[in-house]
Amino acid sequence: MPQQDGFRLPEERAGANISIESGLPLGLKCKPLSTCHRMKTAPAVAVQEHRSTDVSDKSSKYAGSSAKSEEGGLWETIKVIVQALLIAVVVRTVLFQPFNIPSGSLIPTLLIGDYLFVSKYSYGYSKHSIPFSPALFSGRILGSEPKRGEIAVFKLPKDNSTDYIKRVIGLPGDKIQVIGGVLHINGQPVQRERVEDYKTTDLYGRTISVPQYKETLPGGVSHFVIERDGDRGYWDNTNVYTVQPGHFFMMGDNRDNSTDSRDEASVGQVPFENLVGRAEIIFFSIDESASLWRPWEWPQKIRWNRLFERIQ
Repeated sequence: MPQQDGFRLPEERAGANISIESGLPLGLKCKPLSTCHRMKTAPAVAVQEHRSTDVSDKSSKYAGSSAKSEEGGLWETIKVIVQALLIAVVVRTVLFQPFNIPSGSLIPTLLIGDYLFVSKYSYGYSKHSIPFSPALFSGRILGSEPKRGEIAVFKLPKDNSTDYIKRVIGLPGDKIQVIGGVLHINGQPVQRERVEDYKTTDLYGRTISVPQYKETLPGGVSHFVIERDGDRGYWDNTNVYTVQPGHFFMMGDNRDNSTDSRDEASVGQVPFENLVGRAEIIFFSIDESASLWRPWEWPQKIRWNRLFERIQ
């Protein structure tokens, strides 16, 4: 008998119908063929499943490495920020601290809108050298007393938190008095020389010209002062102030518009511990009329001639 598709046909029986396509009787199931088909296709399915598993594993690995990379990048960013903040705190505490001038008490030496650096090491370090003035210790470490005529930043003795900036006029043991607008130190009038008038503003914001003097303190330090109210201002005639041990007498160069050690109720004499540092240099200056909302005016408002000017 002939063979077809690898199977031996059964003996002829009457009425047996043969499928032309498969060579098998209609309705007859071929278990061996289906079994064989499953055996042939199963490995392919297994390979596909294996490949899918590999791709999934690789994707998981890539996703994991990407997440780790992102975590590492975030951690590096945090470390850089923390390091930068620590460096800034160290510089601010040990070396220099920036300040800006919001008032006119030191006109003509310092103007409203000046930005300056204050050296923290000049007078040594106290609790006020550290941000927020924590009570970690008292007194000063590596202390060095200021010299007469220096401009210093200090914490207001009344609250130990507000920053003030004035010129050092009286040292411990000095006797300070103002008579007719003329500063006296230890009974002697301080030399002053009239120079050209200075243009400033009065209480109502009007531009006025006021007397200006070149004042020379004991020790040879010279600086300029103005008398907005002439020699008849409120603080142009005072009692004698005796500077206490460990304290300093501070005054502004705008003698009629300065709240300083002459006003014992508001400022008074400044303890050595309250000194923050010595004013060194102006690193930026912009006119007080400059507006934050008109940046196109800033180039004309910047006082270019004052940039990087040493403070005397």
